[in-house]
Amino acid sequence: MKSLGEAHRSIAVPDKTGSFLAKLLAFSGPGYLVAVGYMDPGNWATDLAGGAKYGYALLFIVLLSNVFAMCLQYLAVKLGVATGRDLAQICHETFPRAVNLFLWLMAEVMIIACDLAEVIGTAIGLQLLFHIQLPIGVLVTACDVLVLLLLQKVGFRYLEALIITLISIIVLCFGLEVVFSRPDISLIVQGVLPTRLLFTNRELLFIAVGIIGATVMPHNLYLHSSAVQTRAHGESPEEKREAIKFGTVDSTIALTIALLVNTAILIVAAAAFHFSGHSTVADITTAYRLLVPLLGVGVAGTVFAIALLASGQNSTITATLAGQIILEGYLHIHVKPWIRRLITRSLAIIPACIIVVMRGASSLTGLLIFSQVVLSMQLPFAVIPLVIHTSSKKRMGEFTNTLWTKYAMFVIAGILTGLNIWLVFSSFTT
Repeated sequence: MKSLGEAHRSIAVPDKTGSFLAKLLAFSGPGYLVAVGYMDPGNWATDLAGGAKYGYALLFIVLLSNVFAMCLQYLAVKLGVATGRDLAQICHETFPRAVNLFLWLMAEVMIIACDLAEVIGTAIGLQLLFHIQLPIGVLVTACDVLVLLLLQKVGFRYLEALIITLISIIVLCFGLEVVFSRPDISLIVQGVLPTRLLFTNRELLFIAVGIIGATVMPHNLYLHSSAVQTRAHGESPEEKREAIKFGTVDSTIALTIALLVNTAILIVAAAAFHFSGHSTVADITTAYRLLVPLLGVGVAGTVFAIALLASGQNSTITATLAGQIILEGYLHIHVKPWIRRLITRSLAIIPACIIVVMRGASSLTGLLIFSQVVLSMQLPFAVIPLVIHTSSKKRMGEFTNTLWTKYAMFVIAGILTGLNIWLVFSSFTT
């Protein structure tokens, strides 16, 4: 079974005579599908809380987490191109049945948690922009499956074009928000450097780990290892090496844009809330309501809400693709995209609706943060298999990780796993 069979090898790439720019444009796209997961509503919650509470002090953590993400996405590109398999498929082929069943269950929990964050973000965006009640907004989010189905039928490039368009909207909106907030550049430079408070302030460390957990998204490793296979590159070692190079450039550029967005969210929160005495702002709705009076710009709140809506819609599309890849790869069960979409979206909508009806809109922020804790718990179950497989000479051949790369990636995997275990433990003991 081919990964994303309807789009597998469907996009032509230039031959050896093609220019660097032509090749880069042909290979560009999968990185942007991945990048949206690094600027989803879950990131907003942690970045807003960190900026409001500690100013620019956590900019270093935003930068570090994105560097980790770039390294892991590079491995996903290499795995997909070198083996012709996505992460779920190669796990199915190499691990025992019991291990695969466990990894599949963890991946399904991950997709539901991710989808839950997108449901909440989209519903809040609809409420802020169009005053749609949250329960109705939650139900409306189920309809976006139609957009995904249409774009998958007309071609994968159109899906990528929609994603890039929505990313452009997010970038434009937060570029404006940064201008509106008039941040102190010197303090921003200081925030990019690590601070000793990370090791002495437990609450600061907790938020820092939350930012890392919300940034490095496990489902993106499955998605990226599959999406790079939509390019019809050759099978020779030289052609695969070129595909890995351009796929890595694509993802690095896209994740740099995601880094700028996350940095902008934290900068706006710091400039608007931290230095104005509103350091307790930690939810999206409160941030929206305070932006206009604090920044003195009438459209600041609207721009913020538009970016949130674009973020939620963007992330939900890519989460659906990742869910399809995981189900087909681990179980070799092909389910029509609209059926898969409705199943995962229903599992996200039901708890969101129940909580909104029973506890009100104020409970959504807690549910959003909870979804990020769940995602943090799933991270090791995607990162560790990825590092194991890309370090295997048997599976990767000449593309296996070098000794230096292998150790560096195991260190990153160890740091991420350890920090997320600490985050989960602290979440349930404090």
